[in-house]
Amino acid sequence: MQPFVSAALQFPTIVFTFLLALLALYWLLVLVRIAPLELFERDSLRDDHMASTLVSLGFAGVPATLALTFLIVVAGALSLVIELLALRWLSLGMLRVPVGVLVLWIVFAIASPIAAMMCHMLQRNLHRYKPFTRRCLLGATVVVSEREGNEFATAVIENEPNSRVRLHCKQGDCPQEGERRVLVKYLADESAYRSVTEQTYLDTRVRLNKLRLNHKGHDAGYST
Repeated sequence: MQPFVSAALQFPTIVFTFLLALLALYWLLVLVRIAPLELFERDSLRDDHMASTLVSLGFAGVPATLALTFLIVVAGALSLVIELLALRWLSLGMLRVPVGVLVLWIVFAIASPIAAMMCHMLQRNLHRYKPFTRRCLLGATVVVSEREGNEFATAVIENEPNSRVRLHCKQGDCPQEGERRVLVKYLADESAYRSVTEQTYLDTRVRLNKLRLNHKGHDAGYST
């Protein structure tokens, strides 16, 4: 037990020890209904924030706090293994800081797709509960099932035929039956979503990534 405790208190693993303690406190507050489940969620994916970043990493359809929990748990476990199998046997001295930073980058890079896969495995069960079917769904892909006049349409979440959402029709861009669309904005007053076609969403992401790489301050955003 002592080697595990010692490893958990070494850099970089101590970073995850601290974050996991915060997450444990947060989920305790969620259970007693003091803290909100949608702590990092926003009504739109237009701006850069925690939720939109996680969506771009493949965590669409789950609360940002849940995605962060899986990500930190997996990355923390990987960091602990690296510490126990390698770092603790090396005399790093002052090199522990740069090596630790490199380990942090590596474990997050490895943990991201693993955590996203784990979240997607739970996704269908999560969407049976109302708290997981609001802002948490932003970034999810849906298939339009029917129109409701000129203002709304009904869609089902991809691969989840029993999970239905309501889409708001925007003038000149009303969802068509059978069309694949991505949810990009939540309209709380209407319990409905604004959406864009899947291709528009993908094109916008590519365009934004190019703008960021070129260090330009202009943000293309989503049409909401």
